[in-house]
Amino acid sequence: MNLTMQANESAPVKAWVFLISLACIWGASFLLMKKGLLAFRPDQVAAIRMASAGFVLLPFILHRLRQVRRHHWPLLFSVGAIGSLIPAFLFAFAQTELPSGVTGVLNTFTPLATLIIGVTLYQQVVRPQQWLGILLGLVGTILLITASATGEFSFNSYGLLIIVATICYGLNLNVIKHKIHDLGALTITGVSLALMAPPSLIYLFVATPVTTQVQDIQFFWSLSAILTLGIVGTAAALILLNTIVKLTDTTFTSSVTYLIPIIALILGVIDGEPFFLQHAIGLCAILMGVWIANKRARKSPTQ
Repeated sequence: MNLTMQANESAPVKAWVFLISLACIWGASFLLMKKGLLAFRPDQVAAIRMASAGFVLLPFILHRLRQVRRHHWPLLFSVGAIGSLIPAFLFAFAQTELPSGVTGVLNTFTPLATLIIGVTLYQQVVRPQQWLGILLGLVGTILLITASATGEFSFNSYGLLIIVATICYGLNLNVIKHKIHDLGALTITGVSLALMAPPSLIYLFVATPVTTQVQDIQFFWSLSAILTLGIVGTAAALILLNTIVKLTDTTFTSSVTYLIPIIALILGVIDGEPFFLQHAIGLCAILMGVWIANKRARKSPTQ
């Protein structure tokens, strides 16, 4: 724990800059998925996203492969599959029935999943302030999920796909922190995504009619949105994510999902999605939760 505290003390500003940058990138990813779905099926969106992310990083990791030992390969495969491939498909299918802003909001279940997995599987020490911050963030999330013009409760079952994706993210964050801490962020990201790229590309051309969709008037606009999603929203973002994990801890890193809905909702409103009073109250609760969950880490160097 002392090592974690020293990491937080030595680079707090850098970690926060990375965290906010990651929130902006991932907050915009939900709108990019929405635009990609205008011309592509959800499984195609996921496959193109994963293939572009994996292949764009390939030239940067070839010389790093010698750092990867035999025991790293199954772990890196699991990082690619559980942390990227499966969530990419889950998010794409969920967003066929969910607004981009709501999808971003549901993603805030990641910190709770991360913390529970860390406690149960990795004996992570948790302070009451962390639970308080996360629970406050979840209260804000509930307000956002149930927000409507009439104030009536409404739940879309496609939201369960996002919950499963957040569990995948929680598992992935803990694997990176506790099992492959000896590899650099670029190596972890590049190799794990490169392992997912070939099967994604094969699936795209063998199992979907992508070659017959070129004549769609929305094809190239949607394709550019998905490529941006893959190259920036997946490849570059995961390098940032893995760097933050190494600089701080999994709770601080997963707090990015409290900031993501702010960006996602703002972009959703710009794109014509509704914004209610409950949204504003929920956002305030989320921000307060982030502050509480992370404040105690920098003030308690003895743990």
